[in-house]
Amino acid sequence: MARSDTTTLSVDPRQAEGSRATRRLRRTGRVPGVVYGGGDEPQAFHVDARDLRLALAAGGAVIELSVGAGDGQPVILKDQQRGAVRGETLHIDLLRVRLDQAIHATVFVELDGVEEAPGVKEGGVLEQVTREVNIEALPNEIPDSIHLDVSGAEMGDTITLAALPAPPGVTLLDDPEETVLATVTVPTAPEEEEIETETELVGEGEEGAEGAEGEGAPEDAGDADGGAPDTTSE
Repeated sequence: MARSDTTTLSVDPRQAEGSRATRRLRRTGRVPGVVYGGGDEPQAFHVDARDLRLALAAGGAVIELSVGAGDGQPVILKDQQRGAVRGETLHIDLLRVRLDQAIHATVFVELDGVEEAPGVKEGGVLEQVTREVNIEALPNEIPDSIHLDVSGAEMGDTITLAALPAPPGVTLLDDPEETVLATVTVPTAPEEEEIETETELVGEGEEGAEGAEGEGAPEDAGDADGGAPDTTSE
C-alpha cells in the first residue's frame, strides 16, 4: 500500500559545533540531523526525540519539514543512526524531494504464508535471503513494504525477485533473476561418518590403555621369578 499521507515535523536550526555540543543535545532529549538536496545548501537542525519518533512511525514516506520559521518542504528519510544498546536515534539525515519527480528508495520485503508452504510442512527451512529491494517511484507512491506470497514454496525452491509483484507506480530496480529473495532447503543433519569416526577413536583409546598395562606385566613377573637383583661385588 502506498504511503500517501503526509506527516508534519517542526525542527530547530543548529550550528555544527562538534561532538561535545551534539552530546549535550542528546542529553536534553534532542536529536541532531541534517536536511540536504533539492538544489539548496545542507541545513543542520535538532528535533525533539519524541516528535521525531512519532513522525517516523506515522507511516508516511513524505514528511512536511519546517525548519524554524521557514515554510514546509517535502522530505524523506535518507539515513538514521541508532544506538547499539538501546536502539535510540542518534542522528538523522533527511532528503528534500519534489512530489512530481520519481526517486530511488529501498523497501522491505514481507513474506506471507511461510507456515503454509509445502516445503516447510515437510520439514524444510525457509530462509529470507534478501530483506530489502531497490525501487523507483514518486515519493507519495513509495510503499511501506512489498508482500510476497510463499505459501506454495516446495522443498528445494529458490524464489527470485521475478516472483515479486511490483505495486502500481513502483519499478523494481534489482536484477529479477539474480536477486534471490528466499530459499527452501532440507535441514542439515550430523554426518554418520563423523559419528562413526568419533566412536572408533574412543575404542582405540581404550585398547591403547589396556595394551600399556599388559606391557608392564612381564617386568613385574620377571622380578618376582628372579628374586632381588644380584648386588654382590667381585
